[in-house]
Amino acid sequence: MGMNKNTVLAWATFIMIFVGLSLIALGAFRYDDVAGWGFASVGIGFFAIAWVFNALKGRV
Repeated sequence: MGMNKNTVLAWATFIMIFVGLSLIALGAFRYDDVAGWGFASVGIGFFAIAWVFNALKGRV
């Protein structure tokens, strides 16, 4: 069973959402200084890229 491009994009979206959630959790619970804001903003950026990957499913 091979993976087609839509399956690859779905897995990439899932992985990026997971990484984004963990970065936001690191920023919220682990780092209390300015670094927490950086981790949270990078996590939100991962969400944005995952949204683009999800929008590309079926179009490429």
